[in-house]
Amino acid sequence: MDEEPTESLWVRIKGMAGTGDISVGVCYRPPSQEDQVDEALDRQIGAASCSQALVLLGDFNHPNICWRANTAGHKQSGRFLECTDDNFLLQVIEEPTRRGAMLDLVLTNKEGLVGNVKLKGSLGCNGHEMVEFKILRATRRAHSKLTTLAFRRADFGLFTDLLGRMPWDKALEGRGAQES
Repeated sequence: MDEEPTESLWVRIKGMAGTGDISVGVCYRPPSQEDQVDEALDRQIGAASCSQALVLLGDFNHPNICWRANTAGHKQSGRFLECTDDNFLLQVIEEPTRRGAMLDLVLTNKEGLVGNVKLKGSLGCNGHEMVEFKILRATRRAHSKLTTLAFRRADFGLFTDLLGRMPWDKALEGRGAQES
C-alpha cells in the first residue's frame, strides 16, 4: 500500500475445496505511534475486514480500552475502538495479558471462528502472556442468506431527507387515536 508503514503482517490461508479462506493479520502498534500510522492501520483493518473470515491479533498497546463497557480513555484508543466497531470486529480475549492491562488482542469478524482462548504464561521474560486459541472451521462453507449491512456505504443524506418528508404530525395523531 502507498501509505505510512505499519508493523503488520497479513496472510491468507487457503481453505480446501468447499471451505473458505481465512485472512490472518498480526500487528504490533508501538505505544507512541503517530496518528498517520494509526490511520493507515485502520485502513488496512478496514480492507481486511471485508474478508469472508478474518482473525487479527497482536499487541495494540491500548491499555485504557474497557472492552466490556466499549469505552476508551484516550483519543487514539477511542479511534481504534471505533475502527473495530465500524468493521464489526469482536475482541475475544477476556483477561489482561500484561501487568493487568489488555494490550494483546485477538479480533475476528465472525462469531464462533475463534475458540478455546487461553493464556499460557509468558514465553521467556517479555512480560506478555502467551495466548493460545483455535481457529474453528466447518468442513464445508455454509451458504447463509443473512445479509450484513455496509453502513459505511449508506446514504445518510438521503435517509435524513426522507425522514424530513414524513408527515410526523399525522402519524402521531393516528397513533394517539389508537391508544385512546
